[in-house]
Amino acid sequence: MRRFSLVFMGALIGAGGATIATQTHLLSSTSAIAASAETYRQLSLFGDVFEKVRTDYVEKPDEAKLIEASINGMLASLDPHSSYMDPKSFRDMQVQTSGQFGGLGIEVTMEEGLIKVVTPIDDTPAAKAGIMSNDVIVQIESDAVQGLTLNQAVDKMRGPVNTPVKLKLQRPGQKDPIDVVLTRDIIRIRPVRSRAEGDIGYVRITQFNEQTYEGLRTALDKLGTDIGPDKLKGYVVDLRNNPGGLLDQAIMVSDAFLERGEIVSTRGRNSDENQRFNAKPGDLTKGKPVVVLINGGSASASEIVAGALQDHKRATLLGTRSFGKGSVQTVIPLGGNGAVRLTTARYYTPAGRSIQAKGIEPDQEVLQDVPDELKGKDETKGEAGLKGHLTNGEEKGGSSAYVPPDPAKDKQLLAAYDFLHGVRRGAENTASPPAATGEKPAATPVPN
Repeated sequence: MRRFSLVFMGALIGAGGATIATQTHLLSSTSAIAASAETYRQLSLFGDVFEKVRTDYVEKPDEAKLIEASINGMLASLDPHSSYMDPKSFRDMQVQTSGQFGGLGIEVTMEEGLIKVVTPIDDTPAAKAGIMSNDVIVQIESDAVQGLTLNQAVDKMRGPVNTPVKLKLQRPGQKDPIDVVLTRDIIRIRPVRSRAEGDIGYVRITQFNEQTYEGLRTALDKLGTDIGPDKLKGYVVDLRNNPGGLLDQAIMVSDAFLERGEIVSTRGRNSDENQRFNAKPGDLTKGKPVVVLINGGSASASEIVAGALQDHKRATLLGTRSFGKGSVQTVIPLGGNGAVRLTTARYYTPAGRSIQAKGIEPDQEVLQDVPDELKGKDETKGEAGLKGHLTNGEEKGGSSAYVPPDPAKDKQLLAAYDFLHGVRRGAENTASPPAATGEKPAATPVPN
């Protein structure tokens, strides 16, 4: 009887479970139908408003612009990195990520309705004209920038090669605006630049486009040959004011310094879309010590590289806290109607850290000597300072992004050289860094 009772009880529980599941499914379906009905009601409301504007506005509106503005408004309500690109902007983005495009050579962002310079690109009209990080563009030719979208402002700055464009800038710490006339040029991005500094190889990565990994590999090969493997003390990888770029390039650059282990993982809304990226055997530096420089302008893809090398104790990070952009955007083409840049995931370092709105703390903080006119104006707001950013618990603001134009006055760079030579500096070193000898943790860290 005991055996029978157990089997019978099991049958009753199973039947009850099936009934509960069915009821849950019915409730879920009913909720989904109700939610769908509400969505269609709201879409009908949008259609009603659009029709009223189209037929009753005081002047005949441009219907295509009305729709585009509606799309932009919808995406702007999500987070600062989601946006719509019209067909021209989409083509421009494709050209830019390929490493060559026409323009002035300025990385810009929008903050509180203003177009702000993130950084001028090396060896471009903007850099040669002395445009600086944190400059605010207030006027393009005779047109005020206030009220323009980021894409509209960028479009006005682009144009035929060898044609002039006048910008009016507001520089932090200066009362009067600055007028600058630049001549548009073909902007050929060399994302990787390198030089031998005695027995140290210096590599600067300015952004992550389609050419970055190949540029890094070429630079490492050349430095190894020029300096000589026996003389080479190590490498300085400069990621300061690097705004980011392509995820796959960040993964390949990280892999160039790692023999094994996780590089980064991405986690989206649906768990089946989560991804984990691991290093393949083959350290291009052959285990030489590495120092990575970061600051408040190091964002996104550059933070992926810095985080991976820091978690694996493969490099020592010097400088100031990074920007804190810990999200991944996917560009979704819309069949000839442009594309949507949509935030689809957060990324996590090998130790499971989300740096969203927090940034990466360097192992050793080194502060620059900021000129008097820029003191208090040299810091970025960071991701945490952007309106509508993805929240992430206890957040941290931006940090200094100032880099002296003269390498001889660049305290962060000099500290990196000293570190690789085994020299310890004094007051500006606030933390004891881990070894940068290429040692790896006993076990590969995994996300929590």
